[in-house]
Amino acid sequence: MALKLAKDEDTTLEQLREHYRIEIELANRLRTALPDERRRLYSVLYDEFYRRVPKRHAEETRREVSRQMNFLRRFLNKDLLFVEVGPGDCALSFVVAPFVKKVFAVDVSKEVSTTSSHPENFQLIISDGRSIPLKGSEIDIVYSYHLMEHIHPDDAIVQLGNIYQILTQGGIYICVTPNRLNGPHDVSKYFDEVALGFHLKEYTTSELVDLFRTVGFVRVKAYLGLRGVFLPIPLIIIQLIEGFVSIAPRVVRSAFRKYRLLRVLLGIRLVGIK
Repeated sequence: MALKLAKDEDTTLEQLREHYRIEIELANRLRTALPDERRRLYSVLYDEFYRRVPKRHAEETRREVSRQMNFLRRFLNKDLLFVEVGPGDCALSFVVAPFVKKVFAVDVSKEVSTTSSHPENFQLIISDGRSIPLKGSEIDIVYSYHLMEHIHPDDAIVQLGNIYQILTQGGIYICVTPNRLNGPHDVSKYFDEVALGFHLKEYTTSELVDLFRTVGFVRVKAYLGLRGVFLPIPLIIIQLIEGFVSIAPRVVRSAFRKYRLLRVLLGIRLVGIK
């Protein structure tokens, strides 16, 4: 399989191939590492990745942050403690800062997060990829955007449990991640049928809901978003859609990427409530 580059894609096929080669090389070291090794490797490998692969353009980052804020604003207020896990360049955390009491950005890499200035109520915390080094039961909102797919499957449940532990009673974890059923979503999409790069595991909504409930989230909500409008949708509807898509032939599932409505229906935007 090989997808054509979008008309507005400013990356050449040769650059994508090099990006893909680097991701496979580094991701395979994570996939095969023992648990204690992974604690060190998340930081080492992501630092190396950000040094070897060009960063996103500022305008692309701005648009992405704007789309995320369209959804996040409904949950924010000045009395809240907010944590972003996997903040990357921290652009979103900086934008969130004026809307909340304090922002903590938890990441495995210092490379992409370095900046000469930041909001006064912002703090960067370096993690080992599983731990959330904050005091328990104090955080009101934890947010991650395209993070879960980057965590080793054996570490994902550990990190999720740690997220649950730092939340106040009634606190929420907002998780946005791509759906395996219309993937892959990393750079693999240009070359392969499954994610082989830094998306160590892509999930379905059903799989993630099960993980949420395993660590203690009794209430889990799903949201759909289209053109800046976000509405809660019963989980059973999404699970029925996923059930239908999962039994469709791969060629049919690949075709789903072309249809925006199906991409929206399969997009994972979960809110777990403690």
